[in-house]
Amino acid sequence: MKITEVRTRVVEWRGPVEPLPPHYCTNPMDLVSTPETSMLGFRFHGWLLVELFTDSGEVGIGNAALAPRLAKEAIDLYLRPLLIGANPFDSELLWQQMYRRTIAFGRKGVVMAAISAIDIALWDLMGKAARQPVFRLLGGRTKPRIPVYASRLYAQPLEALAGEAHRYKEQGYRAMKLRFGWGPADGAAGMERNLELVRTVREVVGEEVDLMADAYMGWTLEYARRMLVRLEPYGLRWVEEPLIPDDIHGYAELRTTTGVPIAGGEHEFTLYGFRQLLEARALDYIQFDTNRVGGLTQARKIAALAEAHSVPVVPHAGQMHNYHLVMASLNAPMAEFFPVVDVEVGNELFWYLFVGEPQPENGSIDLSDDTPGLGLSVDEQALSRFHVIE
Repeated sequence: MKITEVRTRVVEWRGPVEPLPPHYCTNPMDLVSTPETSMLGFRFHGWLLVELFTDSGEVGIGNAALAPRLAKEAIDLYLRPLLIGANPFDSELLWQQMYRRTIAFGRKGVVMAAISAIDIALWDLMGKAARQPVFRLLGGRTKPRIPVYASRLYAQPLEALAGEAHRYKEQGYRAMKLRFGWGPADGAAGMERNLELVRTVREVVGEEVDLMADAYMGWTLEYARRMLVRLEPYGLRWVEEPLIPDDIHGYAELRTTTGVPIAGGEHEFTLYGFRQLLEARALDYIQFDTNRVGGLTQARKIAALAEAHSVPVVPHAGQMHNYHLVMASLNAPMAEFFPVVDVEVGNELFWYLFVGEPQPENGSIDLSDDTPGLGLSVDEQALSRFHVIE
């Protein structure tokens, strides 16, 4: 089997999108912009689709969501020449070639997202060629089904928040995650607003449902210290990304000063970066995203490294590339799941692009033993709702 063509398409949503209210979700821009504008840079309404065509007729599908126009340029200019004529089963060599070809300018960030999209497509090809689902190639089934947590619950009026949490509980989810809406610029009053969010959801779901909360890099170390102490009575399974991702020492300090577990890694991109986080004992949960860390070739290495440090892996985002990894890893107890909603922040955009993404039943999903590869196809008809850049 040889790769004969690499096709990249950026798809950008062109339908209606409602403006987000202030304090919808904390983020790194909160300290340098107004509440009305801070979320503008964290709504991503474009996606990168990558297809690898082969001389055997199989097509591998990969994708990435970070800066898709730039990721497409990286593939078209720098990575495509390495792939034409290559055997998809040489995935480790191909990964090293892509990484080392772009290391001077791309070892973290958008180029790693581009490499990830290609690598995911390579594993999809390998699964299709072997007539096996990808999780079988990664080690096989380690659990009957994958528990998933409902990941939405953005900051909103408390009555609406309670209603949304109640729906998830009624649907059978045994875990869910909310977003904080206030950060350092909002002072003690903002802290109370955050506590109201957590208190409201905890009162609705009770103590038998795991509850997590996400600060999305929007806090400072000083603010996080104060906030986490106030959160301890609510029994959170974790607080996610309280600090910017490069503040490894800050993360390590938080773990020594609070009883609230700390999660992160969504915005780390390399095996070496995760080694630094683990050696610093900075995190209680590792949350890489397979379509950011170099695809499945690197994600499984990071997962093994985390297992060696007894740190569980709960990948960021849903999507099949993460689910296959979770299914094949005993150290990955559950996965994130974005409920299907109208296009909003951007996390839900993949629901409009692919056929084959699983839906949960009673808070868990399953992967087919009989569908080769990742089990996805591009919904070409649905692309009419997008602006497509070839």
